[in-house]
Amino acid sequence: MKSYPHYKGFNLEPAKVAHRFRSRTQANKEKSIYVYCPEEQVDLIRSLFESYPFDVVINDYDPGVLSRKVICHYQSSKLKPEQRQFLVMATEFGAWVEPLVSYLDSRLGYTEVKLLHSGYFLHQKAFSILSNKRTQIVKRIVDLVFAFVLILIALPIGLLTALLIKLDSKGPIFYKQSRTGQYNNEFKVIKFRSMRTDAESNGAQWATQSDSRVTRVGAIIRKTRVDELPQIINILKGDMSIVGPRPERDVFISELEKEIPYYKFRHAVKPGVTGLAQVSYPYGASVADAIWKHKYDVYYIKHHSTLLDLKILFKTVKVVLSGAGQ
Repeated sequence: MKSYPHYKGFNLEPAKVAHRFRSRTQANKEKSIYVYCPEEQVDLIRSLFESYPFDVVINDYDPGVLSRKVICHYQSSKLKPEQRQFLVMATEFGAWVEPLVSYLDSRLGYTEVKLLHSGYFLHQKAFSILSNKRTQIVKRIVDLVFAFVLILIALPIGLLTALLIKLDSKGPIFYKQSRTGQYNNEFKVIKFRSMRTDAESNGAQWATQSDSRVTRVGAIIRKTRVDELPQIINILKGDMSIVGPRPERDVFISELEKEIPYYKFRHAVKPGVTGLAQVSYPYGASVADAIWKHKYDVYYIKHHSTLLDLKILFKTVKVVLSGAGQ
């Protein structure tokens, strides 16, 4: 006689399972998320869900009616064969089954980086911006179109800014700094100078929102993001994109990659003048802030589309007009 795997005392013979699940009323439906993972990951999952606005039920193989339940799996390759079979069976009874990271992406609008592991990045086709050449070509065309439009709009603003910088403080109008770009290649990012020339006489420092090193004109152009306008040159040269993760300095990257899982993955794409992190998260100058911004950067790379780029640009305009520069 054919045997079937057991879960908490009941036999998973299809006919019996169907009767058991269908006999339970819809009144027993929970709004919880059902997560199935190896036992050694239970504490991690439970701690993460403490900060989420919904509940989690972990490794419950007797969940009642499966129809319409949200069932997520994490590191499912490490589950026992009969446990994986349960997940397959759940789809047959109407459950919504998908990887936990993907579900949280859609629910939260950012990627939970604490759940990332090497397997997440080994399916390159899941990242359209990385695997689809046509997507990259379209993105480059959009970059060039916006760059030329910005040149026409920004030229008078740029000339006025250059004059004010020269009148306000001693030093050059432009500021060039080494940043890490796509494929970990270094390039010189170009900005209008917003700080004193001795700003880093004591070494590299995080820029803060109310930084005492910022000049009077610098405070205005940083708040309105006018200081970013010279990066149009970086876009035309192909070092940067209009939208993407903000480029970071190598001295900070070395520190951040010790604290943030897969931090350098952001270098798989071109850095941007603006990005999802910049329009979604307040100005930050700490490792904790960098972790949050990395959540949005990974989400952006995973879910990139031309429409998403346009939404980010629209939000950037709102940020600039409202004077809430980040």
